[in-house]
Amino acid sequence: MNEPLAFRLRPSTLDEVIGQDELVGKEGFLRKSVEKATPISFILFGPPGTGKTSIAESYAKDMKIHYEKINAVTADKDEIRNAIGNAKLFGKSIIIVDEVHRLDKGKQDLLLPYVENGTFFLIGATTTNPYISLNRAIRSRCRLMEVKPLSINQAEEGIRRAIASKKGLNNKINIDDAAIKYIASLNGGDLRFALNMLEVASIQFDEKHLISKEDLETIERVPNLAMDKDESEHYDSVSALQKSIRGSDVDAALYYLARLCVAGDLDSIKRRLLVTAYEDVGLANPQAVTRAQKAIEAAEQVGFPEAVIPLGFAVVDLALSPKSKAACLSIQSTIAYLEDKPAYVQDYLKLTPVNVKEEWKYPYDRPDIWEKIQYLPEAVKDMSFYSPNENSRSAYEKALNANYERMKKQGRSSNLPSLKKKK
Repeated sequence: MNEPLAFRLRPSTLDEVIGQDELVGKEGFLRKSVEKATPISFILFGPPGTGKTSIAESYAKDMKIHYEKINAVTADKDEIRNAIGNAKLFGKSIIIVDEVHRLDKGKQDLLLPYVENGTFFLIGATTTNPYISLNRAIRSRCRLMEVKPLSINQAEEGIRRAIASKKGLNNKINIDDAAIKYIASLNGGDLRFALNMLEVASIQFDEKHLISKEDLETIERVPNLAMDKDESEHYDSVSALQKSIRGSDVDAALYYLARLCVAGDLDSIKRRLLVTAYEDVGLANPQAVTRAQKAIEAAEQVGFPEAVIPLGFAVVDLALSPKSKAACLSIQSTIAYLEDKPAYVQDYLKLTPVNVKEEWKYPYDRPDIWEKIQYLPEAVKDMSFYSPNENSRSAYEKALNANYERMKKQGRSSNLPSLKKKK
């Protein structure tokens, strides 16, 4: 039996990869790496069907060095050890790991020392955000590269190539331009979906029959109601969801949530709603933040299609809630300041202070003076890192701001002996 069309048409060189010019185009990083015969370790991340594994294998083949391929879901430690052993035998080698985010700590521990010392180069492929799904040890040893969904034009190019290719349909299908554009418009950036639909059409209709858009609409199984019919990319919908909630446009927020739900992308929805709740609603409505967390947990428990109910609840709640970015902006500006001007922790705040007299030790038994102690390092004692939202309409946040101002006026001291004497 023939392999599926999408499998037969997998690229074998970077030249055969459709799209992804930033990676494999003439000025693409991976192209430059191949031209200079300098392999690197990297992680490819992006939605399904965008060519991550194909790019990894094409890169390895173009490098003309030995490569091994394993799947993190099914590979046990023995399979990983065998791949490492083969890499040692062949010298300069590549190990490609599909679903790399599924590697547990034990399997990662097997790979990491050899990646570190250059025994082999690691190429990972994942559909999840590597900043969230991969641990720091893997990320720090690999360059992260995003593989983006194909545009409608790129998908159309892939379809036409499949029709003409001897490995594909070898022109043994009669299909009009409108039908090709229809398949491309439904692909949602996933070329594998487009090729699967094309293959279904080639089976269902006779070679002499001119396949039209109307014919394709009669095919019972259309796997992906793609959310990218208008060529907007997957991540644009995720971004638009947050911006709509931030702008309190509940109708738009529901629209972008629906697009992501139709695509079945629960992972992106969960992450974006959590970030949005803390970043954009934050102190203005902490209860809504908590409710969003609970709704996300409920969505995880029930899964699609019922997950849309708690997710819709959370989006409406967050969109119509008062907003405050005070906490988010404050920590971001503090980190930016700290990176340029580090300072030292006061002796009396250290976990195990050395050679500190009793009167200078932190007063665990004096809650009456805790608010009067200086906690900032001496070099930055007069800095204000928290920026309150002065225009807040939230009673809760107004109370926080008032408390902040009260303590600012009260002042703080690093003279613990003096503070301890005051009752």
